[in-house]
Amino acid sequence: MKMLTGKCTGYFVICAAMVTGSSAATSAPMFKTSFDCATATAPVEKLICRDAQLARMDLELNRLYRLALTDERSVPPPEKVITDQQFWTLLRNQCASEANPKACTVGRYAERAYQLRQGSAIVRTRDPDRLTEGPFAFKCAGLNALISATFFNADPGVVYLRWANTSMTLSQEPGGSGIRYSGKDGTGFYSFWQSADDVLFQKPGAGQMSCKAEPIG
Repeated sequence: MKMLTGKCTGYFVICAAMVTGSSAATSAPMFKTSFDCATATAPVEKLICRDAQLARMDLELNRLYRLALTDERSVPPPEKVITDQQFWTLLRNQCASEANPKACTVGRYAERAYQLRQGSAIVRTRDPDRLTEGPFAFKCAGLNALISATFFNADPGVVYLRWANTSMTLSQEPGGSGIRYSGKDGTGFYSFWQSADDVLFQKPGAGQMSCKAEPIG
């Protein structure tokens, strides 16, 4: 019997190449995170594992959290920080049910970074890579309350703003002069722009406001 070895081998090579190519096209890279991506089951955790920005934010937040646990003077104290972190993790995972899970997750990380840095001097000062900065206070003309700004130097960058009873997470825009962050919610458009010592803030229904940094401490 004549064996069609060459044709069969070629066929299987082509098939193997097609399968390999298909697998490569559908599989996304896995990034390093504070948890094991291989055993992750929560949809938001799977999202973090495959998103460079979220993975970087996750690692940095875990660093801030670990530092807060070493600070006996943190507000709240370390034992409450543990409880708050557990509650925050549940809240973060609920982003899976939002219309834009990634935007929700980015916001959760930015807000938690603000809380940990706000509550602990150790968290704020032991920061060799400056992946997070702040909170910094800004006084804006036309706005009675001070704006507290915490920066998350991911890619793209993020700033978490808090004033009065309002908070907003804005994402860095590419290019342009200075550093500009923008975002919107149900009320409209927000922007926060920095260039050297100049800072401009805009919220829905108002023009750009000139802001000045307030002394820290």
